[in-house]
Amino acid sequence: MTDALGWRRKFGVIAPSTNTIVEPDFSRMGVPGVTSHFSRIHIRDQNMAGDAGMERLLEQIRDEIGAACERVLTCEPDYMVMGMSAETFWGGVAGNKEFVKQIHDITGLRVATGAEACERALHLYGARRIGIVTPYQPVGDANVERFFTELGFEVDRIIGLRCPTAVSIAHVPEKDLREALQELTRGEVDALVQCGTNLSMVRLADEAERWLGLPVIAINAATWWMALRDNGVHDRVYGAGALLREH
Repeated sequence: MTDALGWRRKFGVIAPSTNTIVEPDFSRMGVPGVTSHFSRIHIRDQNMAGDAGMERLLEQIRDEIGAACERVLTCEPDYMVMGMSAETFWGGVAGNKEFVKQIHDITGLRVATGAEACERALHLYGARRIGIVTPYQPVGDANVERFFTELGFEVDRIIGLRCPTAVSIAHVPEKDLREALQELTRGEVDALVQCGTNLSMVRLADEAERWLGLPVIAINAATWWMALRDNGVHDRVYGAGALLREH
């Protein structure tokens, strides 16, 4: 029988327990007949100061992600969505492919990752030279740059905000994000990309595209766009950027 609310698709979403942005973002971008069902990865130590702190955070994710996938499978989802982004960039293109394979092997389902969603969006826009903002430490920025350069994009600059804890990512004020976007446009860029699903950027990216005259790809919007379009859902979503409004 068909789910009463998720009559088009049910998405199983994996997110860290510390993330307070991605779930309300996905909810705000919702369309009729598509529901998202979250399973949380337990983050016991949210300190991510310095490269060592970020590596420890990712180790916790790797240890817990299998159980999180198994829990969300009990609601019988049709598709998996990664509500976290750092791990999807780790190890470059090969690392993302291995990550997708891992999730597919556990769930048997197709998977949307932030890394692949950003790749698709950049190709859609014909972008070659990009600027990036992240909440990460230097090791995270290095993996993000590796992913995009391996795909043939030229990274003009990355602004890493060096958030000290996983929860503090959601505390970054809009003023800081706006200044980062403006700084990135001082280079000769075709598009801007925001990484980090706990960084609140969807609404700001939608506005910034108007005053910068460039695609501004917020990772939560891109991931949701990929998930919808992969499942044949072509509803337009307003207030979340051109990807969901026009493509």
